[in-house]
Amino acid sequence: MRYLDARDVDKAVAEMARVLGAHDTADWSVPAGSLEWSCWTTAAHIAHDLLAYAGQVAARPTDAYLPFDLAVRPGTAPHEVLQVVTACAGLLGSALDAADPGLRAWHWGPCDRAGFAAMGVAEVLLHTYDITQGLGVPWLPPAPLAAAVLHRLFPDAPPGDPTQVLLWCTGRGELDGRPRRTSWNWQAAVPN
Repeated sequence: MRYLDARDVDKAVAEMARVLGAHDTADWSVPAGSLEWSCWTTAAHIAHDLLAYAGQVAARPTDAYLPFDLAVRPGTAPHEVLQVVTACAGLLGSALDAADPGLRAWHWGPCDRAGFAAMGVAEVLLHTYDITQGLGVPWLPPAPLAAAVLHRLFPDAPPGDPTQVLLWCTGRGELDGRPRRTSWNWQAAVPN
């Protein structure tokens, strides 16, 4: 399986825009699936994380996240929040494309370009799923992207349908009689 890169971030965001853009006049103040956040807040969170990952890749800090934050103005319409997500994904993609192949930057340890791409894709897919659950829209993350995320971030994931396994690994569903996870983490850091 190839490493994830900026093209995969673009694919994930295009899928997010396709599925959520058709519902941008719905009530985004409702909870995003099982999250405590609203659908609107969850979408703004996606943008925040993509921008944070872009900053990490660009600055290459070795021991912490950069001390900046993204603030989406309250009252921003959902279609504009989706534009912010798309912009932040573009920044992450540009940072990934410009980074040296040997890049290491901090994300709870040294993380490479493929790790940041995988985390970006995961944030988009998983939180798009959360938002669709809140809006009552039937949608599942695409299996090829889910499989790539599992390969990079969850190397010990059990076998099975990659979409269902990804949802299980992140506490969003049950799998083969396994109880829903209540805590989890992905393994983005790589050995030096």
